[in-house]
Amino acid sequence: MIRENPTLRQQQELNWAALQSFRTLAGRVLEELQKTQGDGEAEAPSPPPAAAAAAPAGEAPSPEEESQQQAIADLENINAHLFSIEALMERIFDVRVPEDVEQKFREVAGELAPDPLNADRLRLNRLLHQTPDLPDHRP
Repeated sequence: MIRENPTLRQQQELNWAALQSFRTLAGRVLEELQKTQGDGEAEAPSPPPAAAAAAPAGEAPSPEEESQQQAIADLENINAHLFSIEALMERIFDVRVPEDVEQKFREVAGELAPDPLNADRLRLNRLLHQTPDLPDHRP
């Protein structure tokens, strides 16, 4: 990602897009789980009065229901954190740097993530991976 997006602005946009997609997906899954849970409660037939009297008042939910309730709570927490991150990231977009600083970003990006298909790099890799048992030259 560094090689393909080597400037501050590109990194800002990339991270913003990733955050938005994560928040959108997590929010949609949360909505679906909440609908499913709501539908399950609405569709559950009410027990006959005699059965209701025999069942304990605070009957514990099944392990599956507990698991889904925990997942919903976890997703609500994730969404809350994502909203906080989004608010912080909005401040990052206020930062503008001069072109010479963007150029420095490109230079450092080239050092951190050099092009793996660069001819010099391919030759160096070939030299580094030669072993005495397997020479890399043809007769």
